[in-house]
Amino acid sequence: MKHFKAKICMFGEPAVGKTSLIRRFVYDMFDDRYLVTIGTKVTKKTVDFEINSEKVKVELLLWDIVGHQSFRNLLKDAYFFGAQGLIGVADVTRKDTLFALEDWIRSIKTVVNISSIPIVFVANKIDLDNKEFGEEEMKEFSQKCGVEKYLFTSAKTGEKVNEVFEYLARKIVEKSL
Repeated sequence: MKHFKAKICMFGEPAVGKTSLIRRFVYDMFDDRYLVTIGTKVTKKTVDFEINSEKVKVELLLWDIVGHQSFRNLLKDAYFFGAQGLIGVADVTRKDTLFALEDWIRSIKTVVNISSIPIVFVANKIDLDNKEFGEEEMKEFSQKCGVEKYLFTSAKTGEKVNEVFEYLARKIVEKSL
């Protein structure tokens, strides 16, 4: 069995659900209360799967950063340095959070060669009714930013949350083989 470690960084505006997605994936828990991330928090989870009939174990180091822009510029160098995968999170009930991902990408490009690592855009909170964007906008925006994978998730129900992290883990391992 091959073992890998991978640093995955979450990014996006405040209150889009970055922390909730990590909690759902790692602990299978959800809390409706808004939990403000102060600075950066790192959480670990190991995933196992097979690639080309070979068993693989990947220890994911999930980095969660405060969403406020002033902290983004302050922490970006240390936060994104060495990232092997990125997850950009938007809130489907706030279209501005989708467009803000473009600013995040611009900022990240100053630290990381984003063409060399997998990125997933996530439209979170699909369990809510008051959606401001859907599939077509997400597809068009992802293509504009050069991001090949996007998913609609719900940290509350767990819908497609595991798929986000497992997709990145697979992509990271495939690049290493």
